[in-house]
Amino acid sequence: MSENTVFQLLGRRLRLAVIGGGPGSFIGAMHRQAARLDDRYELVAAALSSDPERSKAGGQSIGVPADRCYADGSALIKTEAQRADGAEVVAIMTPNDSHFRFSMLALDHGMDVICDKPMTNTLQEAEALHAKVQSSGRVFCLTHNYTGYPMVRQAKAMVMDGLLGDIRLVQVEYVQGGRAKAGPGRRAWKEDPTRGGPSLVMGDIGTHAHNLLRFITGLEVAEVAADVGSVVPDRITHDYAGAMLRMSNGARGSFWVTQAAAGVENGLRIRVSGSLGSVEWHQEHPQVLQFKPLDAPAQVRTPNGPGTLPLAARASRIVAGHPEGFHEAFANLYTNAADTIAAQRSGNTPDPLNQFFPNATDGLQGIRFVDAAIRSSHHNGAWTTV
Repeated sequence: MSENTVFQLLGRRLRLAVIGGGPGSFIGAMHRQAARLDDRYELVAAALSSDPERSKAGGQSIGVPADRCYADGSALIKTEAQRADGAEVVAIMTPNDSHFRFSMLALDHGMDVICDKPMTNTLQEAEALHAKVQSSGRVFCLTHNYTGYPMVRQAKAMVMDGLLGDIRLVQVEYVQGGRAKAGPGRRAWKEDPTRGGPSLVMGDIGTHAHNLLRFITGLEVAEVAADVGSVVPDRITHDYAGAMLRMSNGARGSFWVTQAAAGVENGLRIRVSGSLGSVEWHQEHPQVLQFKPLDAPAQVRTPNGPGTLPLAARASRIVAGHPEGFHEAFANLYTNAADTIAAQRSGNTPDPLNQFFPNATDGLQGIRFVDAAIRSSHHNGAWTTV
């Protein structure tokens, strides 16, 4: 990991506000910890809950001054924009249906945005938000955090350097077991299509798998033939999706995600095969990237180990043989975004190695994929253009 570019460019930390992710929230704590890890941000304002009293109390419980603990996200954005020392960056980790509203409002007020996935619930909203980001010139970071792992970035760099040759086959799966039992989940809003989106499994983990595939290969999914639904009896929300893929370069692929595989924890796995070799990565063993070249012995790549390419080295904080994981991968996105924001705000050109965080284009492509998969499933798995 590089020196603190934000201090070098601005002489201070970026002023960060958070919306959502109150007490008891796994993802809220993860965002705040990621922001702190590389010391690029100062948390100055918060609106942690849709309940005004819980929001204010929650903000004070994490050390935010009482006068900057807001009753709701809209009040935070509007008030902070008027302060000379107001927040410059807003991190949004609310239920999915409010990502669009808060992101648009923040961009309207000149703030850079870090938003949890999925970017929006609907394709119409995704198109509008993408256009807004482009016209505003502000930085928009979407926290598909798995792209921050050093060995995921090593895989991408190897593809970019041509070490795999022409990509021919892609396989990605994200298998969890948290919803293997019948009945509602822990978060009631996720069971509501209006708040959680049209497909729970696709919004929750399908967008992660799709984004990982795109990130490593640099390819788009051109067509999809999908089956989306539920495998647990009497469940209305989706807990399973499987699909065949046709990629933009003619490569073929497979996609499988579920939250109903009893006993499985967090089995995100990808294999990419080209004309010269294959790479394989499994999130539950993130320190290892398997590289299997054509007509040569298999190799293992590890963070900061032999053969580490610059993109992966930038994402590693410690020497070879020491584990880095979920927190550090999440922090890499926050740090990449911070360095890019600081460069823009100081009139400098951002470092290209800091440009590999998911953005509004990635978010739009994710929602397009979800929409196409659902349409395909409604037509009995017919091939559908993304």
